[in-house]
Amino acid sequence: MLAWLCLATEPNLDQRMGFAHNNVLHKNHFRKDWQRRVRTWFDQPGRKQRRRVARKTKAGLLGARPLQLLRPAVRGQTVRYNSKIREGRGFTLAELKEAGIGRKKALGLGIVVDHRRRNLSEEGKAVNVARLKAYSERLIVYPRKAKKPKKGDATGDDLTCETTRTQLALVDPYEREAPRKITDEERSFEAYKTLREAWARARHEGARKARQAKKDEEEANKKK
Repeated sequence: MLAWLCLATEPNLDQRMGFAHNNVLHKNHFRKDWQRRVRTWFDQPGRKQRRRVARKTKAGLLGARPLQLLRPAVRGQTVRYNSKIREGRGFTLAELKEAGIGRKKALGLGIVVDHRRRNLSEEGKAVNVARLKAYSERLIVYPRKAKKPKKGDATGDDLTCETTRTQLALVDPYEREAPRKITDEERSFEAYKTLREAWARARHEGARKARQAKKDEEEANKKK
């Protein structure tokens, strides 16, 4: 049992040798022949070359298809990251339904589907529906047999028009304003304090309502 405890509590190599993760930049106490444990990257040029060749091979296999799959525009989690827009895992079934794209069809068109994700706001849902519709308008579906195109396949000038393989860019949700002078009211406004108070009110709202309901019930019982 004692040996098992020692193994479980022993720090890993990164913690012994240097800095790791979001921890304090401590002083390095190198011991135990640390020169043999120095991490090196002598294969960096070779890795770079292999990645480049792999990208080129993948692009050749994809043909005229986009180099990347289409993913939704989502906001990061927590207060620290929710002000930024990034690509999510996949579109929800509700977004696909509103855009008029079937789930199985989406998988064949390079659209990623995430059946676990749920839409928490109408604004976010509308952004991704518009993203799907814009992608569908620009999409060119080449027929398997040129002489026998199926329903939904591109025909005529669409087959010879100029194409791009870059994916749709994320839309900036912020409306840029022209430079102006900051007012005294804006200078005196405490934004972070206002946010903290709003979070606190939302956090304690349930308990506050429960106390008020209990108080009203006690007063009603006294009147009886």
